[in-house]
Amino acid sequence: MCAITTFTQPAVAKTIDRLLVIFDLDETLIHAAEQPLAREPDFVVGPFPVYKRPFVEELLVDCTRDCTLAVWTSATRGYAEAILERILPEEVRLAFVWTQERCTRRYLPEEQGYGWIKDLKKVRKRGFALERVLMVDDIPGNLARHYGNYIRVTPYLGDDDDRELALLARYLHQLRGVENVRTIEKRGWQARVSL
Repeated sequence: MCAITTFTQPAVAKTIDRLLVIFDLDETLIHAAEQPLAREPDFVVGPFPVYKRPFVEELLVDCTRDCTLAVWTSATRGYAEAILERILPEEVRLAFVWTQERCTRRYLPEEQGYGWIKDLKKVRKRGFALERVLMVDDIPGNLARHYGNYIRVTPYLGDDDDRELALLARYLHQLRGVENVRTIEKRGWQARVSL
């Protein structure tokens, strides 16, 4: 059975007390490449060898205890489902999984091309107060309209010694009681957290 079918799609909420943490997939929770790295992949999706970022399962289990979790990727639905089936621990449920069809295509002058924007107004329309929403992504441009909700992670390119998600778990603990996460300076967050 596909793990995606067990995810809940809540009706519009009246009050959201729990922090909503939305994760990107590629280079945030996993690394998928056209060419394999020097080590065996954790699994393969289509033609792509996929490498799970260290501590991904531990982070998701830890966060699910007192946060609401979701995934929003600019990838296709089939790709996202195949990845999530393999990385989500059994006890983790997601409020939603949004893929490319929920992104907004926009011209990015700094990149001289088009890219996908994750407009958090769509999350607000689902009943989540943006003061209690965080988006974890490796690309700042994806959150161009909502930097106050953005936690930038270093892109994951397959390094076995990567400790970013272990640090992120500790950082998210610090933010859980913050009434308005948009008011917190999150740039350079890694320097304020230790393992």
